[in-house]
Parts: sequence; C-alpha cells; structure tokens
Amino acid sequence: MSTIKQSPKTPAAIRVIEMVGESKENWSDAARLVIEKASITYKNITGLDVLHQTAVVRDGKIVEYHTNVKIAFLPEPASM
Repeated sequence: MSTIKQSPKTPAAIRVIEMVGESKENWSDAARLVIEKASITYKNITGLDVLHQTAVVRDGKIVEYHTNVKIAFLPEPASM
C-alpha cells in the first residue's frame, strides 16, 4: 500500500485559442512575441503548444519567421 497522499484535483475550465506569431529574428522570437501580444487581451495564460513553423523566403534568405501556436488560459470568472 502506498503512503503517498494524493489530493483530489478540481476540474478547471480552460480556453484555447490559436494565433500566429511573426518575427524577423527567429521562430522562438515569434512565439515569444505572440505570447506578449496575447497577454494584453487574455489573462492567466497557462501554456503554449507550437503547432508548426513556417518562413517567408526572398532571394534565398529567410526574411520572416511564423510560428503557429495554441495558447491555453484560464477564463476570468463571470461578474454578477
């Protein structure tokens, strides 16, 4: 018998949105910028899932990095 006590977890409602970040630097910067932008509107961001990454190429060079992400956040309670 295990001596580890586990506390029951309360289910939480989580919202998920999909966004695309853009950067001239790299894909990580695109992800960072999309989180910064999302946090202006959406509070309580809890996670980021990178779906895919693409780039714009001109004259054989990457000129813009795109990172498509899903962002999870806890919705604010409804006011009464």
